[in-house]
Amino acid sequence: MQLRYNYRLYPTPGQQQALARAFGCARVVFNDGLRARQEAHQQGRPYITDGELSRTLITDAKRTPERAWLGEVSAVVLQQALADLNTAYRNFFHSVTGRRKGRKLALPRFRSRKDNRQAIRFTANARFKVLDNGRLRLPKVGDVEVRWSRALPSAPTSVTVIRDAAGRYFASFVVQTTDEPLPETDAEVGIDLGLSHFAVLSDGTKVAAPKFLRRAARKLRRLQQDLSRKQKGSANRKKAVVKVARAHARVADTRRDWQHKLSTAIIRDSQAVYVEDLCVTGLGRTRLAKSVHDAGWSQFVTMLEYKAARYGRTFGKVDRWFPSTRMCSDCGVIGDTMPLNVRSWTCPCGSTHDRDINAARNIRAAGRADLNDRGAQVRPASMPAPRSEAVTHRELAPTGV
Repeated sequence: MQLRYNYRLYPTPGQQQALARAFGCARVVFNDGLRARQEAHQQGRPYITDGELSRTLITDAKRTPERAWLGEVSAVVLQQALADLNTAYRNFFHSVTGRRKGRKLALPRFRSRKDNRQAIRFTANARFKVLDNGRLRLPKVGDVEVRWSRALPSAPTSVTVIRDAAGRYFASFVVQTTDEPLPETDAEVGIDLGLSHFAVLSDGTKVAAPKFLRRAARKLRRLQQDLSRKQKGSANRKKAVVKVARAHARVADTRRDWQHKLSTAIIRDSQAVYVEDLCVTGLGRTRLAKSVHDAGWSQFVTMLEYKAARYGRTFGKVDRWFPSTRMCSDCGVIGDTMPLNVRSWTCPCGSTHDRDINAARNIRAAGRADLNDRGAQVRPASMPAPRSEAVTHRELAPTGV
């Protein structure tokens, strides 16, 4: 299995300038390739091949006065920018023809120097190297200081250098890992995700929702107000933008760390994990949108999915239309529609149920395929795909759950 290991980078001012130069050159090559293919399509000419784009926009362009500065950065960075463009086009064509499942993807769009996130990628051909002193040697950038939070399990095949909206630098290594099966256990758990309680397990455990965004709302509101008062285009406005981005990054990092710890504990203690396939995109359009996005269900389910595959656990998703809440976990009778304010109910068979615990038990039973005759559908877990750096319309990208 291929996984990404992210580490914080601390480049010097000179190295930051070199990285900014590489970000700009990669962006220009990407935009030149996109513009060339758009013009060829408008003029009715054949689709420009990858080799022709590389020769025209990199090799030949370096010999011209207008693009001579492309030679100041590693050629691998420029080649990977065109690879990202090819990935974006391939995803679009597969989406149109139906080979790619999920929501339809749009054509790639131009990259902007004003984008909050910038990234470049070095492959093995670039001969990047992790030195014995712990620094990361990048071609035409230098030896960059890395904060190693953990050791790499194997030699990386590529590294992506990212500058986020908060001005932080990260190195994202792609490494090949081997499965590490955990000792088997008899426990199987169904998980009902919610808002008042982030997760309710079939064994009766209730995990309170931390609501990281809600807790930081006052500070975010003040920073947004300060930003709105700054003159557009001024240096103070740029500083205010960074402050807002840092506050949001702190919320996202805290949520991610908490979800990693919870998902690891569940995978460690359970041989099989089953969750409901929630339509997060649809729930994100309701009046509960802010709470839904604050919960981060999709990210949590993705963590459970890849950790189960890595550590030898069973993972399954129950169909979103399965009536887990209205079905009695004892007798299987399906009741009428139940409003959200009803937190407990009594079945005609005499059983009294907590709404969330009953749903979690039904999800576990459906995951075991005990209730398939009553309409439950269980999907096997899919392997997580590597995150792509190709730029497409993110609002049209398929969601994780």
